[in-house]
Amino acid sequence: MSCEEGKGLVKDSRSDPTLGMDPFEDTLRRLREAFSSGLTRPAEFRAAQLKALGSFLQDNRELLHQALAQDLGKSVAESEMSEIITTKGEIDWALRYLRSWMKDEKVSKNLATQLDSAFIRKEPFGLVLIIAPWNYPLNLTLVPLVGALAAGNCVVLKPSEISQSSEKVLAEVLPRYLDQSCFAVVLGGPEETGRLLEHKFDYIFFTGSPRVGKIVMTAASKHLTPVTLELGGKNPCYVDDDCDPQTVANRVAFFRYFNAGQTCVAPDYVLCSPETQERLLPALQNAITRFYGEDPRSSPDLGRIINEKHFQRLRGLLGCGRVAIGGQSDESERYIAPTVLVDVQDAEPVMQEEIFGPILPIMNVRGLDEAIDVINRREKPLALYAFSNSSQVVKQALARTSSGIFGGNKGFFHVTLPTMPLGGVGHSGMGGYHGKFSFDTFSHHRSCLLSCAGLEKLNDITYPPYPNWKQKVINYILSPPSCTIL
Repeated sequence: MSCEEGKGLVKDSRSDPTLGMDPFEDTLRRLREAFSSGLTRPAEFRAAQLKALGSFLQDNRELLHQALAQDLGKSVAESEMSEIITTKGEIDWALRYLRSWMKDEKVSKNLATQLDSAFIRKEPFGLVLIIAPWNYPLNLTLVPLVGALAAGNCVVLKPSEISQSSEKVLAEVLPRYLDQSCFAVVLGGPEETGRLLEHKFDYIFFTGSPRVGKIVMTAASKHLTPVTLELGGKNPCYVDDDCDPQTVANRVAFFRYFNAGQTCVAPDYVLCSPETQERLLPALQNAITRFYGEDPRSSPDLGRIINEKHFQRLRGLLGCGRVAIGGQSDESERYIAPTVLVDVQDAEPVMQEEIFGPILPIMNVRGLDEAIDVINRREKPLALYAFSNSSQVVKQALARTSSGIFGGNKGFFHVTLPTMPLGGVGHSGMGGYHGKFSFDTFSHHRSCLLSCAGLEKLNDITYPPYPNWKQKVINYILSPPSCTIL
């Protein structure tokens, strides 16, 4: 499909020199004109776009399964669970509550504004840019898109060029379902993304690494463009001595090795005592064998590393500490076995970078206090997990640390809840999304106060001069309401 055949697609300028100096200018102008026309504002239009997005998922289910298998070795079950069902759930949730989200929100008033109408109106920002990653190429591309469409924006979608098969489907098929006057897919790599970021957008939503997040934020600052940054980090997982090791192993192994460990909210390392480590290791081996069989390489449920570059990086990390479980790799398949490392030191590379693969290092601590010290010395993580039979231990871990999200005795499934925001804090990002949080992220909350053109006498009290009696009255009528007055 060329730019002429489908307005919703801008070709990769690396392979098309005919696009000239700026391949994005015409597309961005077209989208801005569509937004200025008011096309995206009615609830009916937004709902139609969301329904069309749902149809894209339903009509192309098999094609999407194939693309995800080619990119990441995902099984159909894993693709459904982590990509399609969750995205469809976000669409259905937005359709269910769209009109209520769009309603003006009445607010409490003080005595000075009792005869006025005070409310918050949720308005679309305008032209928004969504830059998506490769590890969940549908979910992390389309779930933000749900929020942007629900909020009434025009959208430029930049899928990752690393997940090539998924990018191809999103570029060639998705634009057929959405109104191409207000939606476009842009292709290309870092160079093209950099050129795209030179343009002014009204909002930028980025999911990726902190390193690239800084680049995006720097580019956005030149235009004072607001951003949401969904970044990553090293997610700690504290395992208390008071726990059932097999239960912990089952849950940790499930969301550490899901998608071959290429998950931003997966536990990145375990903190536990040497005694708990001894009990946890056979339990982890048991969980891995139960999930993936005696030969995990032949399991249909274990994915593969996205590309050669990431495979080589991960294979290098296998030299840290001592391999207690797994450690096998096969370059021809980009396969790395579910692995557990022990005797890991804080200064080793595996503890200095986000792993983003099926490798789980274990560091020993004497207890909760030392674990919290280790966690708090590092940058704030996207996710933090604590496992214990004692609710007090879990509550202490929650109260004495900071993270984007927290899981006590469970993980992973919080990302399936549209009632909770997903987002980081500090080094792991800013802003959140999912459900109404997505709608709010892509909406400007505009404060509105509408007053009668007459009744001027009522305003006289606020005009100078200000004798003492008038100051007392003003102080009274401008005080915040003591109860909700709408």
